[in-house]
Amino acid sequence: MTDPSLPEVVRIASDLIRFDTSNFGGGNAKGEREAAEYVGAFLEGLGLSVEYYEPIPRRTNVMARVPGRDPEKPALVVHGHLDVVPAMAEDWTVDPFAGIVKDGMLWGRGAVDMKNMNAMILTAVADILRAGEQPERDLILAFFADEENGGVEGSALVVQNRPEWFEGATEAISEVGGYSITVDDRRAYLLQVGEKAMIWIRLIAKGRAGHGSRLHDDNAVTKLAEAVAAIGRTRWPLRLTPTTEALLAGLSDLTGRSVDDPDALAAAAGPAEAFLRSSFRTTTNPTALTAGYKHNVIPERAEALIDVRVIPGTEDDVLDELRQIIGPEIEIETVVRDIGMETPFEGDLVEAMVASLGRHDPGVPVIPYLLGAGTDNKALAYLDITGYGFAPLRLPADLDFTGMFHGVDERVPVESLVFGQRVLADLLRTY
Repeated sequence: MTDPSLPEVVRIASDLIRFDTSNFGGGNAKGEREAAEYVGAFLEGLGLSVEYYEPIPRRTNVMARVPGRDPEKPALVVHGHLDVVPAMAEDWTVDPFAGIVKDGMLWGRGAVDMKNMNAMILTAVADILRAGEQPERDLILAFFADEENGGVEGSALVVQNRPEWFEGATEAISEVGGYSITVDDRRAYLLQVGEKAMIWIRLIAKGRAGHGSRLHDDNAVTKLAEAVAAIGRTRWPLRLTPTTEALLAGLSDLTGRSVDDPDALAAAAGPAEAFLRSSFRTTTNPTALTAGYKHNVIPERAEALIDVRVIPGTEDDVLDELRQIIGPEIEIETVVRDIGMETPFEGDLVEAMVASLGRHDPGVPVIPYLLGAGTDNKALAYLDITGYGFAPLRLPADLDFTGMFHGVDERVPVESLVFGQRVLADLLRTY
């Protein structure tokens, strides 16, 4: 039972964490149905009409539309995902699906990615409707399945089969932006205006099966290991975009340091350094290996998974380079491929998000950045909906917030959730 004395946004985020919506990828997931029904019931309690879409059993998406004061203005999509990556309980200091609050923080899988934002969306809308008010424009509230698997069984199917959900919408906001970082003891907010492309590939090596005791020069495991090591050790060159150049200019203004060494400048952002540096270049990280079935049997086949995140517009070039790195004997199979995106740091919605942060944390600069990962905004882009990352959180300087995405002991400060709810409600009232 969640402590009733906690702020509502914390209680809802805690409840959502208790739904184990682990997504192992490749269609192997526990499912989002119960979490979606919880969200739907909350929205119905606010007097909204709710629609569900479950194209695959238990992979449930939910949507509600909130009428705005000005129906002539384009609608705004405010969306989140209900699935989470798995958590190994033995690695955590708390039960990752208990949703407990301790030391002023909410702990659990999804506290950062992204049941925190889901709770902020629900309570921000509740603040407006319970006060007898309306948002400035129509809001389309959408909560998707399967984002942690590239959205192939979630947002991609919703966009394909329920495009009417997003009728009249031109812009969207979701996760991984609007949070604060500390740069040389000065706070700044990062607003996400772009995302790298994601290409998940499988490497396949084939050889001759045989007894483990023999001399053997056609070993699939050896071939695969060499290819994986080559990719894992590749350091891709800097390739800046207009967004990353603007990020560096903002960091330079804060620190007085030169933009000539982007990695050194990113280091001024403390725990966020690795997150920012990954946006300056392509990354290719091996994440899984599969080979063999017995200690003394040399297998015929070995496979590896590689998580490739690519600067927008360089997808084909990177795949060509990967083929050169691994050589002709290794097959590359594309498992998931999506698009990269980049949007100018300008326009009415950007100005409104910056202004909302400014009203709640005056005088703190807001800097654009390119997300090294991806969100469901990519699916909405196929409907010509421009997406941004805006899950506003004012965070302690010493908290490695970005390191908690898919990490152990994921947690977020209670006061940060309350801040985010207020900022989001402010934006939805006024934009």
